[in-house]
Amino acid sequence: MREVWLKVESFNKELITTAIELGINTFFVTDEDDKYRITNLAKVNVFTNKDVYEFIYKNRDDEDKIVELSKDNNLILKTESWEVIPWENLIAKKARFFVYVTSDTELKTALGVLEKGVSGIILKVDSVEKLRDMVKLIKDDDASIILEEAEIVNIQVLDSGERVCIDTCNLMSKGEGILVGSSSNFLFLIHSESLQNPYCDPRPFRVNAGAVYAYVRVNQERTKYLSELKSGDEVLIVNSNGRIRKGIVGRSKIETRPLILIEAEFSGQVFSVILQNAETINLVSPDGEPISVSKLKKGDKVLISAESGGRHFGRKIEENIVEK
Repeated sequence: MREVWLKVESFNKELITTAIELGINTFFVTDEDDKYRITNLAKVNVFTNKDVYEFIYKNRDDEDKIVELSKDNNLILKTESWEVIPWENLIAKKARFFVYVTSDTELKTALGVLEKGVSGIILKVDSVEKLRDMVKLIKDDDASIILEEAEIVNIQVLDSGERVCIDTCNLMSKGEGILVGSSSNFLFLIHSESLQNPYCDPRPFRVNAGAVYAYVRVNQERTKYLSELKSGDEVLIVNSNGRIRKGIVGRSKIETRPLILIEAEFSGQVFSVILQNAETINLVSPDGEPISVSKLKKGDKVLISAESGGRHFGRKIEENIVEK
């Protein structure tokens, strides 16, 4: 789990109380007296220089020492410039360390190293607005959604229609895909084409997503119609554990293909999605395994995202909406 601290170089009550409200519960102070000022505001952790170990990385000969130090210390790692390769090497060796971050660009880099990010962030900011922006970036990166199990209750082969194939700028792996459905509050996890199969080479950047009318989750707040997606748009990539990350649409391909209707029941309600009828189109089972629509049968369980309310122009609203 990633830790987030705030560096306090001079006492700023508004900044500190905002940090506490945003969920930051560890502060690293320069002035010992600030420790007592902060703990008077709330029950939080306040560290001083004697509680941390700062280490300046100079070359690869330092890496084994850093790994050992990281086991028993709050290790703050510095490099002579903002160099990412040392971080990659250390993360690969399972070292836990903190880095100072002063800008959105630095933060995005720290969060994205080896697709995992550093284990600890120390924010150095001097404004409430900047603090809010950076905490939001961290929460978005660490975010997940709840996936539920739904039971397949009907499968119907349809005639041809237009379906959308989404090619992203991101490589997906087994268990990953995007959320698509006929109802905006009930979306099926559609697996990426990252799998080996006898019919074509894997395309781990692609999701054959479904018919043009369907909803697709593009971020934590919004859906769009599949037909609306275009190059440069965001799309939400989700894995079978509910872990989410931002994807970027490279292109959207709309082609006429034979279709299949899939209906599933969850919590007493039946919802649907229409997909291309092909062996390479997969839903995802609760154990993270792909299930081809060509082998899907009544009684099978698949992963879905369910929420209450409805959506208006893609934005969630608390309204009773029935979509069939």
